[in-house]
Amino acid sequence: MNRGRRAEKIFRNDDDYKLFINILKESTQAWGFRICAYCLMPNHYHLLVQTPLANISRGMRHINGVYTQRFNRKHKIDGSLFRGRYKSILIDSDNYLLALVRYVHKNPSKANMASFLQYKWSSHKGYISDDNSWDWIYKDFVYNLLTKNNRKDPIKTYQRFITEKQDSDLTGLLEGEKWPGILGGNEFTDQIKQHYSKIDPEITQTKELAPQPEHIILSVCKYYGVTRESLDYSRRGAFNEPRNVALFLMRRLRQDSLQTIGQSMGIKKYSSVSSAIERLKNRMETDSALKENISKLLNQFL
Repeated sequence: MNRGRRAEKIFRNDDDYKLFINILKESTQAWGFRICAYCLMPNHYHLLVQTPLANISRGMRHINGVYTQRFNRKHKIDGSLFRGRYKSILIDSDNYLLALVRYVHKNPSKANMASFLQYKWSSHKGYISDDNSWDWIYKDFVYNLLTKNNRKDPIKTYQRFITEKQDSDLTGLLEGEKWPGILGGNEFTDQIKQHYSKIDPEITQTKELAPQPEHIILSVCKYYGVTRESLDYSRRGAFNEPRNVALFLMRRLRQDSLQTIGQSMGIKKYSSVSSAIERLKNRMETDSALKENISKLLNQFL
C-alpha cells in the first residue's frame, strides 16, 4: 500500500482512478504481476499481488513512478506524489490471502465512504462478474481457495465469503504504523528464512529476512581470515578493519540501533559504535581496497 504525501489526494477525479488501473493492467504484462485484489481510495491504495518473477521492487517503482509522471503532467504540477516507498508484507497465501482479499475489498466501508458493494474503484466487482474485461485480475487462484477446486458457482461462494466478519486481529495489524515483514505460520516463516536469506536493502519491513548478527560477524572473520576474538580488540588510534566492517554491515543490513550493535560486539558505549562506523565510511572514500572488501561482503548477503 502507499499513501499520498501529507495525506493529500492521489486520485482527484474518475480519470485519475482509470489512469492508475490502466497502469496496473500494464504491470501484468510488463512485469508479470498477478493482481489478486486492489482498492483505490482518494489518498491511498491497497494491492494484493503475486510476483512469480520476484520483481516486486522494480514493478512497484514502475507503478508509482509512471503514475506520478502521468498525474503530474495531467494536473500541471511537479514533485513527489506519494509520501515515500510503498509498504509491503510477504504473506502465506493459504492462510492469509482470503482474509486479505476481504480486507482490501471492504476498505471503503471501513472508511465510511460507501458500501463496498457499490464502490467503483476496487476489484470486488470483478469477482462477481463473468465479463471477460475482468480477466486481467488473478481471480482463479482465489476462487480455487474458496471452493477447494470445485468450480461449481465460485461467484456465489465469493459473495457469501465477502460478507463475513473481518478478522479483527488482522485488521488491527494492517492499520498499525509498522507492518511485519512476513505474515504466516512458523513453518512458512522458517521456509522463507531458509530459502530466501538474501534481502533487498530497500525493503525495511523485511528485517526478519536479514542475516543474524553472529552470521555477519563470522562471515567477516572468514573473509579476513581472523578469529572472532580479534574483533573485540580495540586500541585508541588503531584501525581494526574487520571489526569496523562488521559494525558497518550490521547497521547496513539490519538497520539495528547502535546500542544493539554494540551489545552484539561487546561494546558498552553506543557512541563508540557510531564513531567506528563513521571512520569506516570516511576511509571508504579514499581507500579503494576497503571499498572493494565491503562490496564483496555485501554481495554475499544481497
